[in-house]
Amino acid sequence: MTNTNNIILSNIQIEQKIRRIAFQIYESNSNEKEIIIAGIADNGYSLAEKIAEVLGKISPLQITLCKVSIDKKKPTAPITTSISSDEYKNKALVLVDDVLNSGTTLIYGVKHFLEVPLKRFKTAVLVNRNHKKYPVKADFKGISLSTSIKEHVVVEFNKNETIAYLI
Repeated sequence: MTNTNNIILSNIQIEQKIRRIAFQIYESNSNEKEIIIAGIADNGYSLAEKIAEVLGKISPLQITLCKVSIDKKKPTAPITTSISSDEYKNKALVLVDDVLNSGTTLIYGVKHFLEVPLKRFKTAVLVNRNHKKYPVKADFKGISLSTSIKEHVVVEFNKNETIAYLI
């Protein structure tokens, strides 16, 4: 259950962050005709859908959504994507996740996409935490947050509202 005292981003704030991230992605890819928005399932994909929706309204880019499935408990297990590697080969791609915690999920996601030549490769997260285990960074981020190691950031994507809070 959500503890309203610990909310770090309200629905309106998240919508603003998503809009800003979409504009940053467009600015960084304004010379492209097409872009792949690859979201890490489940929450990263929900965020990717929202970014793609805004991007579709503000830019002429052809947007392809891709769901990336990573076993977060065993990130070295094979990673699957909803589109084939031929569909993102030599294209601009943004890998999206909701929260960058230790960097484990994002770095294994990056590793997967490095097996195919890409024209441009960036990362985007809604919440960037400062407790990374791996040397991975978010190119586009909604908010950077210094938290204790015991605190966890939760992003809830509901039908009518999205919120981020600490537990």
